[in-house]
Amino acid sequence: MADTKREIERKYESDDSGLPDLTGVAGVAAVIDKGVAHLDATYYDTRDERLAAASITLRRRVGGADAGWHLKFPVAPGVRDEIQAPLSDTVPRALAGLIRSRVRDAELLPVVRLLSERDVRHLFDAEGVLLAEASVDGVRAERLTEGGGTAQWTEIEIELADGGDPVFLDKVEKRLRKAGVRPSKSASKLARALAETGRKGKRKKKAVEAAAPETAGDHVLTYLRAQRDAIVELDPAVRRDMHDSVHRMRVATRRMRSTFRSYGKVLDRTVTDPISEELKWLAGELGVDRDQEVLTERLTARLDELPRTLLVGPVRTRLRTWSHARSGGSRRRLMAVLDGKRYLDLLVALDALVANPPVLEAAAGKPSKVLAKAVRKDFGKLTDLVEQALELPPGGDRDLAIHEARKKCKRTRYAAEAAAEALGEPAVDLVRSMKSLQGLLGDHQDSVMARAALRDLAGQAHAAGESTFTYGVLYGHEERRAELVELDLPATWPTIKGDLAV
Repeated sequence: MADTKREIERKYESDDSGLPDLTGVAGVAAVIDKGVAHLDATYYDTRDERLAAASITLRRRVGGADAGWHLKFPVAPGVRDEIQAPLSDTVPRALAGLIRSRVRDAELLPVVRLLSERDVRHLFDAEGVLLAEASVDGVRAERLTEGGGTAQWTEIEIELADGGDPVFLDKVEKRLRKAGVRPSKSASKLARALAETGRKGKRKKKAVEAAAPETAGDHVLTYLRAQRDAIVELDPAVRRDMHDSVHRMRVATRRMRSTFRSYGKVLDRTVTDPISEELKWLAGELGVDRDQEVLTERLTARLDELPRTLLVGPVRTRLRTWSHARSGGSRRRLMAVLDGKRYLDLLVALDALVANPPVLEAAAGKPSKVLAKAVRKDFGKLTDLVEQALELPPGGDRDLAIHEARKKCKRTRYAAEAAAEALGEPAVDLVRSMKSLQGLLGDHQDSVMARAALRDLAGQAHAAGESTFTYGVLYGHEERRAELVELDLPATWPTIKGDLAV
């Protein structure tokens, strides 16, 4: 079983003069010598160093208080999530899964070995609470791949104690700077080791910043590349069941599919359509639990709003039982999907698409013409759908028409997002309007789904001999919410339509 902790630390250059006196740091009452630890860490990566390129580190370390496997993901400058697993001879399965979207089928190899002599100090406050760990690390790095070299350096590392206030690190840094100590130029020991142990004359060049998009195709591909990156980067978060990660990955798949359709004059749809179908499949797998979760949260919130006098019978218990019955086992299924060949094949296809895009003639056109035309076309279709919905009487046909308008609203929003850098403020304004309209139409659709669920729940309750009164009350509330949306839409839509300036 892997354990996770949030690591907040800062690294500094050292001239071998040791650690400056930190007793003068505000809040520090004692600096306790914890002795010297000898650490032996081997870092693993693919031959082309895919993990290092994403600032991800995987190591097997012996020595010290936390011997074992450590996998670190960047969160922010100086902040990483560290997932730990017990010491073993091979990469633990739990950690291998978290980097699968990066590694794919490539072999993980030992690339660098770091031998560190760590002189440790603990900083305590007046109440004996640990504030941070300060250490001076004498490091010897050895490149383990062909043609590698060695390097040596000394650095100072300050790691915040679990649950500590990051502001404390600012106080320590102020003291270190007064002593002439400066922040390290490298984000991690591994980054420095890779930079300093490469074959002379063969050191990796710094990544060249992507050129600013110029053509219509450039802008579309920049947007698609960002969605591809989001899917890959969110994969570990989804596996760790982190908040909102499934929803965000699902949105990235929708954005890609929508862009393929909106910009069919830019990218050849005979190539993108099969990929779009696979993205639709992935979104469906991601949504197995998500839709049920959202619906349950909505109904639970409505129950919380009701006075106790309107709660008749075991309504909450019935809702929990109903929800669990409809969502059982999907988490295990999703993990199987992410570990499966079909998903990896999709990631490979996305890489190939952005590396060798199937561009059409319009891709070379001016963004102000090509992108604006596509956005206007999507907005025109949205206009037709909204106006058709407004002409229909309340009921099932109108509900369906509003749902179709909501889907087209999302597509228009994503098309405008892709064009925003090229078209400027008008596209930004349209994105904002579409987001607002999407929320309004989404609330209506959620009400439709909630009423269907309440009918189902009421039927189960009736069959069990329970009162159906509360379900009827909730149904009436949901029906009223939908009515309010339908009343608001005719007033909101003309304003949105009139503001279109793309």
